[in-house]
Amino acid sequence: MKWKLLWALAAGAFLALGPGVGRAEAWSGPKVQQPDTIQGQVTDREGNPLNGAEVVLVELGRKAVTARDGTFSFADVPHGRYTLSVRLPGYAPVVRQIEVEERSASLRVELREAPFQMDAITVSATRSPVEALTSPLPVAAVGGEWLQRTEGGSLGEALEGVAGVRNLSTGAQIGKPVIRGLTGARVLVMDNGLRVEDYSWGDEHGSAVEPRLAERVEVIRGPASVLYGSDALGGVVNVIPEDLPEAPGGGTLIRGGLETYGASNNGELGGALRLEGARGSIGWRAGLVGRRSGDLRTPEGRLENTGAGVLNGEAAVGLRGTWGSGTLRYSRFDSEFELLEGAVEEGEGESPGEEHGAPVQKLVDDRVQFTGNFPLRGLRFETRAQWERSRRREFEGADGGEVAVDLVLNTVSLDLLGHHALGERVRGTVGVSTLRQVNETRGEEPLVPGAEVVSAALFAFEQATLGRWAVSAGARVDLRWLDVEENEGLGVAAHTRDYTALSGNLGVVYRPTEGLALVANVGRGFRAPSLFELFTSGVHHGQARYEIGRADLGPEKSLNVDLGLRWELERFRGELAGYRNLIDDYIYIAPTGEFREGFRVFRYDRARAVLWGGEASVEWRPWHLLTLRGRYDYTRGTNLDTDEPLPLVPPARADLGAEVHLDDLGWADRVYVGAETELVAEQKRRSAFDVPTGGYGLLHLRAGVERPVAGRPVRVDLAVRNALDKAYRDYLSRYKEFALNPGRNVVLRASVDL
Repeated sequence: MKWKLLWALAAGAFLALGPGVGRAEAWSGPKVQQPDTIQGQVTDREGNPLNGAEVVLVELGRKAVTARDGTFSFADVPHGRYTLSVRLPGYAPVVRQIEVEERSASLRVELREAPFQMDAITVSATRSPVEALTSPLPVAAVGGEWLQRTEGGSLGEALEGVAGVRNLSTGAQIGKPVIRGLTGARVLVMDNGLRVEDYSWGDEHGSAVEPRLAERVEVIRGPASVLYGSDALGGVVNVIPEDLPEAPGGGTLIRGGLETYGASNNGELGGALRLEGARGSIGWRAGLVGRRSGDLRTPEGRLENTGAGVLNGEAAVGLRGTWGSGTLRYSRFDSEFELLEGAVEEGEGESPGEEHGAPVQKLVDDRVQFTGNFPLRGLRFETRAQWERSRRREFEGADGGEVAVDLVLNTVSLDLLGHHALGERVRGTVGVSTLRQVNETRGEEPLVPGAEVVSAALFAFEQATLGRWAVSAGARVDLRWLDVEENEGLGVAAHTRDYTALSGNLGVVYRPTEGLALVANVGRGFRAPSLFELFTSGVHHGQARYEIGRADLGPEKSLNVDLGLRWELERFRGELAGYRNLIDDYIYIAPTGEFREGFRVFRYDRARAVLWGGEASVEWRPWHLLTLRGRYDYTRGTNLDTDEPLPLVPPARADLGAEVHLDDLGWADRVYVGAETELVAEQKRRSAFDVPTGGYGLLHLRAGVERPVAGRPVRVDLAVRNALDKAYRDYLSRYKEFALNPGRNVVLRASVDL
């Protein structure tokens, strides 16, 4: 019955698209001469050709790089309507809508110099390309140089520089994004637009994605359930790999990159290798990232059992032609994390116990993805499919031994999307999403029962542009079934439960001038409870506590209101945003005061909750050599049933930074020197079981140089985190109860294009 319903939803989605066929006729923008080729030239405003500019056909995921004379070309492009994005460091990106059909002129794109590397488009906020300035949802993107400068390897650390995003850390290698006070299962992590299902529900569980393999990471701050379903109640993090290359003129292309680095604090060493190429209609890429670190060091000494080892990689191959394009991609995340945890016996202090040993967490996650784009009669059909196998094991002792917790999750997911345009003013997407997931419980301690999840959803999201106004609206229905296996050890009987959820979104964007946008958005989100929240019963070694679930928990439902002001001027850009997120049946875990098996007992519960706050970010270049940056965010969370603060809501934070950059020095193509001051307030509004931490200020330093060596660009970056070796405790550190945060860390990184 479930699978019949899935097929009915799929048929309904494509029948709904039928009326759009034939009406999607008008389109703004230039048309390209040959029916199967796009060609053109990229220049500056004086007409000088620009070499090395990236030209992307966003909908097809195809990328070309301009030659020395600024020319580019795409062969075998099917007739249709596409978003052409052109970007080059030091210039403002250009986004242009084009239509490929007969009797039209070739393209000429002019770029103007710009002091900032701006984000031209986002694909996460609407499921189709849209200019970032006019996105109906609050969205931010990091990539390129930002990701290159990231000192750590976790997704949370890579994003904590974004206003409104913080890092819930377990040591240096595990970090979860916290978006506007929400984390865990309330923030949906995606890899290339597909859900990552990897047991990352708990606080200490990091996401099985490698940011060093990404071209950019897009962050939606606020509910996006209308587009992505359950778990997008607090936000979305979409880790997007680079588009596969295309050889100029249909010839052969091979290139790559090599990177190596070392960090002083924990003796970390790591590196990355990337190779890619193209021949004819085929493009390919292979990448490998590895790192190994020892124990962390604080101003008070070394933290034992905090090392880690990671070996991650990907391989992708793509084929394109007049029919469209398709890409097959395999990625693997293989990690081992030592955790500074242990039991706390009744009557003991708050330090971690040693008699139970220090646990080790191992995670292996394999994903096989297929993405395809197929233009047809004024429409574009998009297919995204993924098989994922995630295995998480927790060992009681640092030397391994018997497995305490052993969980295996197999997930198959499929998205079928139809993108359409009704005239010049209306664009939209109708889609079907399905998922089947099987949880296997192994190991000495089951913790949760085996279970199967089947879900299906049908959604539509439409955007209309009326002069200076743009209106977007979307609706979604999600159906979800949970079949639970009998487990005598946990006291769970075999049964089935189902959920039905409705999500919606309404957004308005007003642009009084070209570089200014006023945005208002109302969205409704939901999240189904996880197996851990429903049925867990036992020692969770990674959390160092005894957890007890609550079987009668229902889905969380949220209503979020978001207001924003965004501007992009020639030397000044920024954003102001405010929000209020009301959540019914908010699920949380709290200590009971009891002890079992030497661990404190925590129970899951629910309440009505509200979070509100705001963020601001500015970037100003008063002089062509100097860039100034500032950022501030604040979140306030309250349990409305008890009128107490919500747990783990981060305190207010402000950052101020400056960077001097020099170009074309003769001996170097580029040199930069920068400093940043990070100021974090004391969190005085904390829940009764949160550990207090004081406010603090940190100084971070950066410098780098880029120059050609033997005809190849070489880049060297030096970063000093916590340059003054400040002793402090981060409110979002899971070690704050018994350990300081890491002290000074010097990171030296070198990379070269092959």
